[in-house]
Amino acid sequence: MGKPTGFKEFDRQAVPYRSPVERANDYLEIYTPAPDEQLKTQGARCMDCGVPFCQSNSGCPVDNLIPEWNDLVYQGRWKDALDRLHKTNNFPEFTGRACPAPCEGACVLGITNPPVTIKNIENAIIDKGFEEGWVVPQPPEVRTDRRVAIVGSGPAGLAAAAQLNRAGHRVTVYERADRIGGLCMYGIPNMKLDKHVVERRVNLLRGEGVTFVTGVHVGKQEDFPAGHMTQIMQERGLKMKFVDPQHLVDEYDAVLLATGATKSFDPTARCTGRDLGGIHLAMDFLTRNTKSLLDSGLEDGHALSAKGLNVIVIGGGDTGADCIGTSLRHGAKSIVNFEVMAKPPAERAANNPWPEWPRVFRVDYSHAEVEAKTGHDPRSYEVLTKEFVGKDGRVTGVKTVRLDWTRPTPGGAPFTELEGSETVWPADLVLLATGFVGPELEVGEMLGLETAEPRRGWTTFKAEHGHFATNVEGVFAAGDCRRGQSLVVWAINEGRGAAAAIDHYLMGYTELAAPGLNLPQQVV
Repeated sequence: MGKPTGFKEFDRQAVPYRSPVERANDYLEIYTPAPDEQLKTQGARCMDCGVPFCQSNSGCPVDNLIPEWNDLVYQGRWKDALDRLHKTNNFPEFTGRACPAPCEGACVLGITNPPVTIKNIENAIIDKGFEEGWVVPQPPEVRTDRRVAIVGSGPAGLAAAAQLNRAGHRVTVYERADRIGGLCMYGIPNMKLDKHVVERRVNLLRGEGVTFVTGVHVGKQEDFPAGHMTQIMQERGLKMKFVDPQHLVDEYDAVLLATGATKSFDPTARCTGRDLGGIHLAMDFLTRNTKSLLDSGLEDGHALSAKGLNVIVIGGGDTGADCIGTSLRHGAKSIVNFEVMAKPPAERAANNPWPEWPRVFRVDYSHAEVEAKTGHDPRSYEVLTKEFVGKDGRVTGVKTVRLDWTRPTPGGAPFTELEGSETVWPADLVLLATGFVGPELEVGEMLGLETAEPRRGWTTFKAEHGHFATNVEGVFAAGDCRRGQSLVVWAINEGRGAAAAIDHYLMGYTELAAPGLNLPQQVV
């Protein structure tokens, strides 16, 4: 694929972000446009691999035809590249911005050289498609008489809606927030995924015939509020409707639960002082900020402001990085990020061979921004929170100890707490970016759904990947509520798979392609 000798002739050249000092002052997207010639050159680096691991299980969960569209970009055939991209991915503008690119970690060229800039090329293809007017609503030519309800409008729910609508079914998506998009709307900050990008795709789905209903909590009214957004809507006096999930089962031919994994994991719950004011879950902080930004440009006072405060973010990963970037834009006095694990190595360790995801040291967009403004990386590794210190009911500090992961505690933890390493860090705002343990289970309990603990003790709705059917007739589950906390690209994988499984359930066969599908009499 590409130029046969391209991987020898050209070095990796990623599309740069905007200047960290400049972008840290606004909520515009951090990306810069890439010249076509640069992307053509990068596409030329794609090797004619015997086995393209980038689109295998180690790489892309939606089986993107990466070598094919790399070659098409190299040839300047952008519209053909867009068609190839849309064959496997409903929302490349989401993955091109928010996916960590496991495809690049599995790139064969990456064994000996920096991998192909797959993510940059993917994002450029879809952006050019919109710029050129190639991406337009494509409603189905024929409609069936089947009706499907989808609960949740994150990437899993939207992918399922797009596919089921394509098959001709009448699809209604229920969302308890006031805007469609789930994690892509309120969980990922605007500077990483502009909300106009999300709304643009949602409007396309509307144009294709998908019905969206917002402000609907599927579950018991006595369980309300049951999440960050429902709390926010209640606080602001926004009207919320309540729907019994059994009503959806009775009224529709099939129901898909795509509610996400919104139940937060809080390892600090055991800590003294956890009930002090100023300690918040990361997703609450991010959700409130984005809603206030969209509603009023942060003028309505509903965001949790970090302005002038000493901010401590507990937990790394994408969510931690997003809390850092948002706090910096607020004008925080100081920002420190605690990571309980040791600092990753600069290159793959011996126990982390290709094509596994490379567990190496990375500098995310917000880390670079803080370093550009303060001269240092905000992260502090091997730090364990022991206690929250406060005054007059508000947090004023966090007491920690240092860890040594090379010395496990006999019969106990896989680390040793270093004696004499206790430190109290000043803190006015503490953000817990420590992950999630599964979905809110009330909807499943009302329907009598079985649950599973797939890994790490998470509790999720029980439904086998490839089938996606729960123990209740006509009810399916997909995305993080089935899989556990995962990537946007895995949510799309699950949504596409569930759509094919539901189509097969309704019609006795399916022509919807999906990765990992395992159905009888399958046609793809």
